Amino acid sequence: MKIDLHIHSREGSDGRMTLPEIFEEACRRNIKLISITDHDSIESQNSAQSLAAEYNIQYITGVEMNISFFHPRYTAKPVSLDILGYQFDISSRALSKKLFELREHRRRRAESILLKINEELVIRGINPFTEADLRAIEETADGSLGRPHIADYMIRKNIVATRQAAFDKYLVKCDVPKMPVSLEEASTLIRGAGGRTVLAHPNNQKGTSLVSITSVLQKQFEIIKEAMLPYLDGVECWHPSHDAGTVSAYLEFAEKESLMLTGGSDCHQHPVIMGTVPVPYYVAEQFG
Repeated sequence: MKIDLHIHSREGSDGRMTLPEIFEEACRRNIKLISITDHDSIESQNSAQSLAAEYNIQYITGVEMNISFFHPRYTAKPVSLDILGYQFDISSRALSKKLFELREHRRRRAESILLKINEELVIRGINPFTEADLRAIEETADGSLGRPHIADYMIRKNIVATRQAAFDKYLVKCDVPKMPVSLEEASTLIRGAGGRTVLAHPNNQKGTSLVSITSVLQKQFEIIKEAMLPYLDGVECWHPSHDAGTVSAYLEFAEKESLMLTGGSDCHQHPVIMGTVPVPYYVAEQFG
C-alpha cells in the first residue's frame, strides 16, 4: 500500500499540478492514502475529498503551517519551522480565520518584498516591478502567495534563469518576516479542530527544520522533549531529505515518547515524486 501524506497543490499552495492532475497521477501510481498539505491553506480540502472518493483513494485532511519557534538554550532568536496538521474538521472557524489572516499577510509581505527587489533592480538597470506585476504574480498563485511564486515570475520576466538564482540574488536579501505563529497556537488551532499536530521534516538539511538550530540528532531530540512535546502528536519520519540513519533515529525517539509517525514526498511536482517515499502501512492504521 503506497502512502503519501505530504503533497502540495496549485490550488492551495506552491505546487505545480492542479488537484485533478494530482489525483489522476496518484491513481496511476497506485497510491492508496494521501493528504494534500498546502501551506497555510485548507481551501482545497473539500475538492480533495471529493476527488479522493472519485478515484477510490483514502484521504486525510491536511495543512502545513509555518511557525516561529524559540528555545532559550539553543536559539538566540526565533527560527522558522513547519508543522503538519492532519484529520481536522475543515469547517473549524478558528482555524479558517487564522489561515485567512496568514494569507492576507502573505500578500502584504509580497508587496514589501517587491519594493525591496525594485531597489535592487534599479541598481542593476532593470525595469522595476509595478502593481500590474504583483497582480500577475497573484494570478499564478492559486493558493497561498509566497516567495516561490515571485521567483517563478522573475524567471518568466527573464530576470533570472532559475528559482535558486532568484533566491540567491534577490529573495534572501529582500526577505520580509512572515506573520509569527507559535507552536502552541498552531497546535491549539489544529487540535481544537479535532486534528493531530506533527513536526514536519525535522532533519531536513536544506529546508525549514531543526537543522537551523542543530544538525545533531540527539540535540534535536532534547529540543523536542524540552519545548515541543506538549504540543505535538507526532513527527514526520519519512521524507526525501531524511537518510536511513535519520529515519531509524526518529523512529526510536518517537516510540520512546509515544508519538505517532507520518511520512510523505513533500511533492511540489517539480519533479513529480509522489509515492516515492516508502511509508509503511502501519502509518495508515494510526489514523484509523
